[in-house]
Amino acid sequence: MKKSGRNIFFVLISIILLSVCVGCVRTNNTTEGIEAIEFLAERGHANSQVDLGIMLYYGIDVNQDYEKALYWFIRAAEQGHVMAQFNLGVIYQEGYTVEQDFEQAAYWYRKAAEQGHSIAQNNLGILYAEGDGVARDDEQAVYWFRRAAEQNESMAQNNLGWQYHHGLGIEQSYEQAAYWYKKAIAQGNANAQVNLAVLPAQYR
Repeated sequence: MKKSGRNIFFVLISIILLSVCVGCVRTNNTTEGIEAIEFLAERGHANSQVDLGIMLYYGIDVNQDYEKALYWFIRAAEQGHVMAQFNLGVIYQEGYTVEQDFEQAAYWYRKAAEQGHSIAQNNLGILYAEGDGVARDDEQAVYWFRRAAEQNESMAQNNLGWQYHHGLGIEQSYEQAAYWYKKAIAQGNANAQVNLAVLPAQYR
């Protein structure tokens, strides 16, 4: 994602590892385990589709194949699997193995965000703040940052603090900026610490 010169500490990208539970179906034989996952994935089992996507994406016990991985993530995401939706958002936002496509990133992040996925909410807020894949809208950025911040997501707490700090999409409030920066700092967010340090002394 491009970084805006106006607030480098605000544009925080949450690129986390693609999701979860490789090998939810296990046997003592690796080949049998893979076959079991493929069997379930082909019959529409969303968790197995995500597992298979991850295995193909990273080449875990199978030949690495990004195209097939994307296929299985999409299959699971279309069934409403939140981690598959989030993973697709990351893939399209960053252009990992596909052409970078902010509109697709926003589409899939929104799907995950509406299910309460806090990092997807944060990332969707970033897209609104930057106008990537969506019309720039600081009020929408605030909305999504707040939803994630209230789930204790430190990046979103910092980003919401920045919005208050600079009056972007919301009435400027150093007091609220400090409140959210301190929430993020309590979780070890170094960017929030830098941002808090430039507030007027009485709010630090």
